[in-house]
Amino acid sequence: MLTLQGITVRLGGRTILDGASATLPPGGRVGLIGRNGAGKSTLMKAIIGEIEPDSGSVERPRRSRLGYIAQEAPAGTATPFETVLAADAERENLLAESETCTDPDRLGDVHDRLLAIDAYSAPARAARILVGLGFDEAMQAQPLDSFSGGWKMRVALASLLFSAPDILLLDEPSNHLDLEATLWLENFLQSYPGTLLVISHERDLLNNVVDYILHLQGGKLTLYPGGYDSFERLRAERAAQLAAARAAQDAQRAKLQDYVARNSARASTAKQAQSRAKMLARMQPVVAMLEDPSLSFGFPDPDELRPPLITLDRAAVGYAADKPVLQRLNLRIDPEDRIALLGRNGNGKTTLARLLAGQLPAMEGEMHLSGKMHIGYFTQYQVEELPSGATPLVLMTRAMDGKTPAAVRAQLGRFGFSGNRAMAEIGTLSGGERARLALALVTRDAPHLLILDEPTNHLDVDAREALVQALNDYKGAVILISHDRHMVELTADRLVLVDEGTAREYAGSIEDYIDFILGRNQPAAASSGDGKGGGKGGNKADRKSGGQWREELRALKKAVSEAEKRMARLQVQLAALDAALIDPASAPADLKSMNTGELGRRRVTMASDLEAAEQAWLAAGEALEAGQEKQA
Repeated sequence: MLTLQGITVRLGGRTILDGASATLPPGGRVGLIGRNGAGKSTLMKAIIGEIEPDSGSVERPRRSRLGYIAQEAPAGTATPFETVLAADAERENLLAESETCTDPDRLGDVHDRLLAIDAYSAPARAARILVGLGFDEAMQAQPLDSFSGGWKMRVALASLLFSAPDILLLDEPSNHLDLEATLWLENFLQSYPGTLLVISHERDLLNNVVDYILHLQGGKLTLYPGGYDSFERLRAERAAQLAAARAAQDAQRAKLQDYVARNSARASTAKQAQSRAKMLARMQPVVAMLEDPSLSFGFPDPDELRPPLITLDRAAVGYAADKPVLQRLNLRIDPEDRIALLGRNGNGKTTLARLLAGQLPAMEGEMHLSGKMHIGYFTQYQVEELPSGATPLVLMTRAMDGKTPAAVRAQLGRFGFSGNRAMAEIGTLSGGERARLALALVTRDAPHLLILDEPTNHLDVDAREALVQALNDYKGAVILISHDRHMVELTADRLVLVDEGTAREYAGSIEDYIDFILGRNQPAAASSGDGKGGGKGGNKADRKSGGQWREELRALKKAVSEAEKRMARLQVQLAALDAALIDPASAPADLKSMNTGELGRRRVTMASDLEAAEQAWLAAGEALEAGQEKQA
């Protein structure tokens, strides 16, 4: 059991944690969530003792081992395999002692302990963990200094997982992982025997791994049972209850204030008025659930261009003239395409993105671009390289040289930098705010094609949802590289697999790809395809080309996606109508002018529209499933 009791932490005169308390059950898997800057990493540091709280305490069972990744990545000439093995200090010490110990009794104890901790299978365990995180046999034997910072952090994660602490603390463990490694990590954590506390903004990881959500807001902690979807439902219910309680309290307060104002001066009612005034003074306000009004993404719509935007014909790309990374590239990108690039890190996704962005030339073959096309290319390096002493307004004014101050302010406002936020020094912005600023800069020219390479690493769950909505509203084409499969699922209608030195269309869905990676639900061996056998395979209608199948599946996926978006919009509108019927005073401006009858009639119409959208979604989903089965 891990108990956090009244933890208060102040940094730079600002209260980050304010009497935060929670008790985590033994063996529980807990997701720690909160807005960017809420203090999640600060809480982790307080738990491991890196920060001394101003007040409060952290209590855990005696002799329990706590595991946390250090901020500095491992380095040196040791290999990843050697580094991971060395993470189990007890095993290393016992093996060393077994080589030198001369006392038979002690030597027997050493060997008993080595057996108890399964020390002799450790090399196989270390190799499995490294393979799961993307290290093949050759990479496991290379010196650490030959790897980039992201791969070194994978070694740090592998070392921590291998050491198997009783209480495992993870801070955004998937930030340096690709989708394949993220899926492996989820499977590993699902069966982790100790207590797990993980900071993550990955909706799927929080749904698939954790059984509790620990929400940090306003310096306080609240523990919710279940995964992230369950948390959202419970929090929505709590918000509705708080809104109702606040409305009732405001009504009571208004009555008391009116009574006091009318009766204080009258001798016959002065005492009653004084009593109500005291009651009013003692009334504690019901705190509304905080929302971030600056959380915003808004991509400017480009001018229309005739398709295609880009075509690749037998193209190749790489960094050395005689060593192409990718070859035989055949790809067409049209306006409003939504393409996600799949494949392990190192397979060439970023190389392909750089080719499409014009940062790398085609080494062979042909590449044709629309002459009037603007391209916006977002990478993590742009976020990290923003000058800390500048302000969003200064950077955007410089980038939009020649544009009016109003146009500059409008572009910043689309991404939540209005008023004083546009004048804040970049060094004071959160990671999510810096990511939004980088996106604002790369989209300043209303690009026809937006290429996003891991855009979610600095964004919390709510910011990711806002980004998904903005991408779905955007009128240009999108190329997306992301390990956040929730984002891929909701935004992409085409999947391109980058693997084995080339890139090709992936006809299945993101769920099919996940099943493929995890080895689940694999189709049986294909038939000879000669059309002579029985069953559906012999029907002419079912013998379609790969291109025909892709076009049909793409259209069906788009129909499913559009139905889902319509259902989501109607559900939000229905909720607003229900709230207006319950409490007309809190209704949005466009509903306040309606009487109860008008609101009721609109609700009936909207409920009918929602039912029709649900039927369309079900029909499109069934057709998609049938098409995928035929294709398989």
